[in-house]
Amino acid sequence: MQHKLRKTPEQVVAIAKEMVAYARSLGCPDVEFSPEDAGRSNREFLYHILEEVIKAGATTLNIPDTVGYTLPYEFGKLIADIKANTPGIENAIISTHCQNDLGLATANTLAGAHAGARQLEVTINGIGERAGNASLEEVVMAIKCRRELLGGLYTGINTQHITMSSKMVQEHSGLHVQPHKAIVGANAFAHESGIHQDGMLKYKGTYEIISPDDIGLTRANEFGIVLGKLRLNIAHLTLRKALPGLLGYEITDKEFEDFFKRYKEVAEKKKRVTDEDIEALLSDEIFQPKVFWSLADVQATCGTLGLSTATVKLIGPDGDEKIACAVGTGPVDAAYKAVDDIIQIPTVLREYSMTSVTEGIDAIATTRVVVTGDVSDSKHALTGHSFNRAFSGSGAALDIVVSSVRAYLSALNKMSSFVGAIKASSEVSESQRVQTTE
Repeated sequence: MQHKLRKTPEQVVAIAKEMVAYARSLGCPDVEFSPEDAGRSNREFLYHILEEVIKAGATTLNIPDTVGYTLPYEFGKLIADIKANTPGIENAIISTHCQNDLGLATANTLAGAHAGARQLEVTINGIGERAGNASLEEVVMAIKCRRELLGGLYTGINTQHITMSSKMVQEHSGLHVQPHKAIVGANAFAHESGIHQDGMLKYKGTYEIISPDDIGLTRANEFGIVLGKLRLNIAHLTLRKALPGLLGYEITDKEFEDFFKRYKEVAEKKKRVTDEDIEALLSDEIFQPKVFWSLADVQATCGTLGLSTATVKLIGPDGDEKIACAVGTGPVDAAYKAVDDIIQIPTVLREYSMTSVTEGIDAIATTRVVVTGDVSDSKHALTGHSFNRAFSGSGAALDIVVSSVRAYLSALNKMSSFVGAIKASSEVSESQRVQTTE
């Protein structure tokens, strides 16, 4: 209050009451109030301001450990003390919001739930500023596994969707979880120790407190179809029936046929295609923005004796093919320069990352990029400073250059769509201005 808000306690209480009352006046049935850094705040003042905002209409009291400083027993006691010392608390729901600066976000959240909090603020994969927030998958599965020690608490979350949700967040955010991340990490259900493997073979419950199936992880379910003239129809029928279960929703016949073309190309080279491969292909083929430019072909050469070169052929919005050649510091750089020569949109590559979907030399590569253009209509929420809007794109292919170009085009297609919308809006505004003047 003193250093950041530069307000007295009385002023802070007055502002909090006014803002809560204003939110209720707008018709909001559930207004949440959050006292920043509650874990290090003066307790008597905390009880007082919570009492006042409840009177003003707050229905949810979010108690944050803003800098991830408290220990689990401290945070649990904080929630219990708020329940015991805040007048009117029976008319509000206590919520938790725990940061992970000391690696205690999940533990603090569970301690808060055990002490009486009934809303838990979490994030998928634990993403968030600094060290992140309490992880949804960790909190949910801990409650599911140990509910008898948490007073019988439960959530309404369908845990079967945890793995898919985690992968989706990783893909769209570009923030990949560490291999040993609890619940959703690549090694979460991997048993490498010989003693552990022996125990697992005899009885899985020896070392596995939750089943991979509980979180929708079905790695053993490989289609493993070797495509050929006699297998083509079998593969088509099997995939068409299996995809709704893998995705969780239906796709159209056209979307499936577009995907199946890519599947055949990969299966002919890789021979064995896993669920992870299929998810990557689906994301790259179906879940893409409106296509202005599509990749027809890319050829790249590189080595130690000369410059890397790339030739790219794109199909434009009018259906015409355009070809460009370029040199670069590597095959991807050369390919991106060739794409820029064709599309002619001022672009800056801000982020580039690539990961393999599965293990092995024949793994599908997934690429994610973030680009910015010269459109600066975005403003920082706090400073008001303008900055260039960013656009992300993802791509997947067995070839890393092809995967990279697909991701770059995905981002540029988003940018093209946005630039087109801005121009259309400007033309409409200009037309309206002229009509008003006349």
